[in-house]
Amino acid sequence: MTAQVDYLAVVFTATSGAAGQQLGSDEQELVRLVWQLVNVKNKTLGRVNELVIRPDLSDSTDEKAEKDVVEESEEEEQEGEVKEEEEEERESGSGADCVYTAASLDSALNTFNLQLTNEVNSAGAGTSLCLCTDGQLHIRQVIHPEAASKNILVPDSFYSFFDLRKEFKNHFPTSDLKALNVYAMAESLSVPVDAPATWDPSDALPAEAAVQQVRLLAGVVLALLSEPFCHTFSNPERVSERFESGTCSKMEKVCDNTVIRARGLPWQSSDQDIARFFRGLNIAKGGAALCLNAQGRRNGEALVRFVSEEHRDLALQRHKHHMGSRYIEVYKATGEDFLKIAGGTSNEVAMFLSREDQIIVRMRGLPFDATLGQVLDFFSPRDGLKETCPVSGGADGILFVRYPDGRPTGDAFVLFACEEHAQSALRKHKDMLGKRYIELFKSTAAEVQQVLNRYSSPPLIPVAPPPLVSVLPAVSLLPPPGGVRDCLRLRGLPYTASIEDILTFLGEFTQDVRQHGVHMVLNQQGRPSGDCFIQMSSAERSLQASQRLHKHVMTSQRGANSRYVEVFSCSAEEMGLVLMGGSLSHTHTHAHSRSRSGTGLSPPPCLSPPSYSFAPVPPVLPTEAAAALYPPLGQVLLTPRPLHPGHAFYPASAQLYMNYAAYYPSPPGSPTTVGFFPAPSSLSSPAGLVRMPGLAYNGSSGVKELINAVQGYQYAPEDALVHAHDPARTLLTQPKEWVCI
Repeated sequence: MTAQVDYLAVVFTATSGAAGQQLGSDEQELVRLVWQLVNVKNKTLGRVNELVIRPDLSDSTDEKAEKDVVEESEEEEQEGEVKEEEEEERESGSGADCVYTAASLDSALNTFNLQLTNEVNSAGAGTSLCLCTDGQLHIRQVIHPEAASKNILVPDSFYSFFDLRKEFKNHFPTSDLKALNVYAMAESLSVPVDAPATWDPSDALPAEAAVQQVRLLAGVVLALLSEPFCHTFSNPERVSERFESGTCSKMEKVCDNTVIRARGLPWQSSDQDIARFFRGLNIAKGGAALCLNAQGRRNGEALVRFVSEEHRDLALQRHKHHMGSRYIEVYKATGEDFLKIAGGTSNEVAMFLSREDQIIVRMRGLPFDATLGQVLDFFSPRDGLKETCPVSGGADGILFVRYPDGRPTGDAFVLFACEEHAQSALRKHKDMLGKRYIELFKSTAAEVQQVLNRYSSPPLIPVAPPPLVSVLPAVSLLPPPGGVRDCLRLRGLPYTASIEDILTFLGEFTQDVRQHGVHMVLNQQGRPSGDCFIQMSSAERSLQASQRLHKHVMTSQRGANSRYVEVFSCSAEEMGLVLMGGSLSHTHTHAHSRSRSGTGLSPPPCLSPPSYSFAPVPPVLPTEAAAALYPPLGQVLLTPRPLHPGHAFYPASAQLYMNYAAYYPSPPGSPTTVGFFPAPSSLSSPAGLVRMPGLAYNGSSGVKELINAVQGYQYAPEDALVHAHDPARTLLTQPKEWVCI
């Protein structure tokens, strides 16, 4: 709107709570709406109108009131008449020319719109109309938030308005918007002011004070329209009618003063729910980003980017306002925080999200071999069902999430053209696709970026940290090439699989398993990771087992689930590399030329994929000079001790010095025996000493419990485990034999 409007409706609101600069911050309901029409061309004023809204009662209060009416109807009718008379007397004393009443906000907004339209039509001097308020709070913090919380449709006239403070500042640039009020503006423009009504800003505004505010605002408007200012009201403030989704590049610059963090969101909330919570404030395109936890699930937080600092400050005033039955905490955040969540660099994602007005649904738990056709069939109408949920764009409306090496993650995002189709699709939650049930969630563009960033981001540690002393000889972190491939690696085991399930899966190859040769790989939480290593009797039997059992199905006795298992042959060095915290990779490039079946070192899953190579650090001094100046590495830093050859799954030729938590192997290796900084052993026998930290101090860990803890391990009769505080509790038992754990 660039031309001068014909009419201005000066509007003032009052709630049942705080007033002034705190208006709307306490989430109280609107109780009074006062307005006066200003004819811009003729510079005349209309009548002052007052609309009184009685706050809504809750359902429980309504039910209780109905029971009270049945029991004491006559008494309540008399009390109601007295209250109405008192209310009419109080309203008539406010000074308004016309007083209206409404039972709810919905009827109040309709009455306001109807009366204002009739008054404009009766004037007959034009049709263009716009609201004018003292600041932003009346429209953005009172009308729109309450209407959104009650699902009330707001008339179009409330989506544009003039902020009288900003219009005044055009002629008085030194004025502070936050310190301005109607009395200061009236004084600067020499508008006559009656004795201002006094009230506590934390209490409800009196009726006469609201009417006085409107009259003063109308006087300020007339003063700006007259000589010498001759102001033109042409560029009103806009309220966004809907939230626009979109993408955000990591290269984009985001101002720190426009971002907030909302905490305490319901887990099923979407970006549209966040936009509804901040209704009345303008959120930037694609500016609502839901945060995910380490498992890829929503953690109840979101980062919201607004179009300006002014809107961000208004959003902070909604701290602990309610979304449904939950209150939401609102805090300041930075542009860097927002880009970490919502920023992306993938062209594929940008093309996928470039379609406007699309609803995104996230699929989780897909089979790894799922195809585009299977996903389209999953959302196609079933027999006997009339509801349809066609995927927007067909195959182009589906985006599979993959690891950097191309392996599927089991997640996908699907586009739907409208909300109706998306809701029909969400009703297929936990339907079966093949042998797996699929979880469906309503998603956002920011979540798509966040999930893709999580799976395709570069390593958190891009290069190996330089050594403490750069002149020390470099230590190879890789096992030597070659080696006898007499071990099996099983990948993709059911998480409930036991040793018995693995032996059953091996079938005839069970007799070729070495004693104590099955090693389950656990994750950092001590749970099965889905990987397992098996030491076989020979490389020939290992190769035969991998060729015959590869991608066969393993069924777990503890659960009904079954999965196909990948079987590979590997060497003991490669097995030890994984058990010590590395991982086997087929994409590793190193100085040693390797085939596709070679190995590489990459960080465990806690440090994100993919594998990478360490760039060598150039020494400051030649190797000969360094050897003359410094003792060997083991004497300076770690004094490493090679493990006993009996532990075949630990590489004896390569010492690993790692500063991160690694996968822990199953017995006979335990977290306490994988020492990154081992000390010289005082035992003369080839056996090992097991230390058990973290025992209870109250003496509840007795000899029987300690025996049960090491049940199945083999230990020498000459070794003993002595309690530090009670020599009498010495554990000395006979050696026991155990089979394949």
